[in-house]
Amino acid sequence: MIDLTAFIPRPSALRKYTRIFRASLTERFAYRGDFFLTTFLRFLPMFTTILLWTAVFRGAESKGHSELGGYGYKPLVAYLLLVNISRMFSSMPGLSAGIARDIRDGSLKKYLIQPLDLLGYLLAYRVAHKVAYIVTSAFPYAVLFGICYSFFETLPSAANFAAYLTSLVLAFLIGFYLEACIGMIGFWLLEVSSILYVIMTMNFFISGQMFPLNILPYPWPTILKSLPTYYTAGFPPDVFLGRIHGIELRNALMLGAAWAIALFVLARVLYRIGLKRYSAFGG
Repeated sequence: MIDLTAFIPRPSALRKYTRIFRASLTERFAYRGDFFLTTFLRFLPMFTTILLWTAVFRGAESKGHSELGGYGYKPLVAYLLLVNISRMFSSMPGLSAGIARDIRDGSLKKYLIQPLDLLGYLLAYRVAHKVAYIVTSAFPYAVLFGICYSFFETLPSAANFAAYLTSLVLAFLIGFYLEACIGMIGFWLLEVSSILYVIMTMNFFISGQMFPLNILPYPWPTILKSLPTYYTAGFPPDVFLGRIHGIELRNALMLGAAWAIALFVLARVLYRIGLKRYSAFGG
């Protein structure tokens, strides 16, 4: 049986990683221009996506269909806009590849000879990265959503908005620990770039990032919505748009929390097992 108490950080460790968070936040804010440019470039795929689905719905309406998978034109565009917010929280560029690289070139040993935990350090660093990114991109996103306000036919209630914020936190935690677990493959395989590419490509489709999963034929929506990938992209927009509510929403949040805990434990277990076969060459 796994002792979960061994994974709970001590108060002194929390203070240490709080300092890492502050240092990482200062470092991130040193690149504000890069953040603004990245945010601007992220807007371009949004506009092309809107144009694509506009053409799709025009073709569907010419054949007498006004909805796809229960989504009308405006709700679907609103969904795709909200997916960008989900990915703002759950996307972890370079995390899994960075872990695999540190294992391969021997850089991992710095976490073994210093009083630093790999996952704890990376979590604090990614939290700082997300805070910096959200702060610097808040205004451009506010302008974008102001322009696209007409696509949102209804706004969530206070309870649903609180659930939406919770879903974004879950998106971050699941995204982080899922990527960390993938990066741990580096303990067993020398080169993981091909595997990472396949996994990331599949995630683009099965997470609801490209389109709502309800568009797919039964039973695929039910199957894919039970996976952790759904919580990194499609779940928060569904909550915001009120497509999940009541007991279904409560159960979905509980499943998301269970996935976050399970991936946290899995990442820790893989790290401990991997260290037993790790040889610190190079670096």
